[in-house]
Amino acid sequence: MRMRVAAPLALAAATALAGPLFVTAPASAAPHRAGPHLGKIQYDSPGKDNRSNTSLNAEWVDIHNNGKSKLQLKGYKLKDNTGHTYTFDSYTIGAGKTVKVHTGRGRNASGHVYWNRGSYVWNNTGDKARLIKPNGKLQDSCSWTGSGKGTKNCH
Repeated sequence: MRMRVAAPLALAAATALAGPLFVTAPASAAPHRAGPHLGKIQYDSPGKDNRSNTSLNAEWVDIHNNGKSKLQLKGYKLKDNTGHTYTFDSYTIGAGKTVKVHTGRGRNASGHVYWNRGSYVWNNTGDKARLIKPNGKLQDSCSWTGSGKGTKNCH
């Protein structure tokens, strides 16, 4: 009779101890927070880096509004590791919409804004993009090494 009671107790104890080992899974990426975040980055424009405006504008960062309402980006900053900074002027991004920040010159339009630089910002060998709120707090960041194909999907 003791054996019958001891065996179920031992089995229950072993299951309780081993259970967490079987249910533990690798951590997955955290879900997007509401609001703006970095999406895809084209840090190495296709073709030769010849500093033409076409080449400069092929270097860009997508900022996506994952919120349920439109958002005014005025005062938000996009920065790299060396301190190059793009500051949004008045720009409203709709819910679920994306704005592409191009490095070169151009006319701002729906879905596209231009840094108006004459040189590249993002390092092909590795860099880190930071999206900073107007109050100075970090909203999102994304880094890469040169092992990619010139693009980085941040989320």
